[in-house]
Amino acid sequence: MLCRYLTHPQIIVDPARDVPRWHLSDAGKARIAALAASGALLGTTRVISSDETKALETAQPLAEALGLRLEVRPAMHENDRSATGFLPPAEFEETADRFFAEPEISVRGWERAVDAQARILQEVSDCLAQPSRPSQCDTLFVGHGGVGTLLWCALAGKPISRAHDQGPGGGGNVFAFKWTPRAVLTGWQPMERLSAG
Repeated sequence: MLCRYLTHPQIIVDPARDVPRWHLSDAGKARIAALAASGALLGTTRVISSDETKALETAQPLAEALGLRLEVRPAMHENDRSATGFLPPAEFEETADRFFAEPEISVRGWERAVDAQARILQEVSDCLAQPSRPSQCDTLFVGHGGVGTLLWCALAGKPISRAHDQGPGGGGNVFAFKWTPRAVLTGWQPMERLSAG
């Protein structure tokens, strides 16, 4: 069974709206439309998404292109940053650096990195343990860069570190992994690399 974790691409930053309800930008929507039309995800039999708007807007077109029902898992959300809400970019990056560097501390009231990692790992485990699912199906998880990086670290057996983050560019990156035995198969790469084969 091949699993992939895909992060939502570029968004519209809207300080007046709760961050989990932010939408994809036109550029982000165009990237998803191109991936959906490419056939790169043929063979995927499950698409599972966070319930944040930007993740749903990423996952739904992909599920529709594959003829699949989208599975929504609210606990796959990004690390909880509601204590601060929107932060200007420089302040956000500084806080995110601390989030990864001090994983057992609640930085400015944010969810601790160790807790967010345990949560996303449990969600993936619960999804892949469902006995009614065929063991050889390929699964696409759609979510967020922060918890995606925490998942990558757990699967790779690496300490939590932002060194393993998806990097700049607004998202829209993917890594592949297998669950039994747990192992990462790739690092982060742009979703367009899937279309390129």
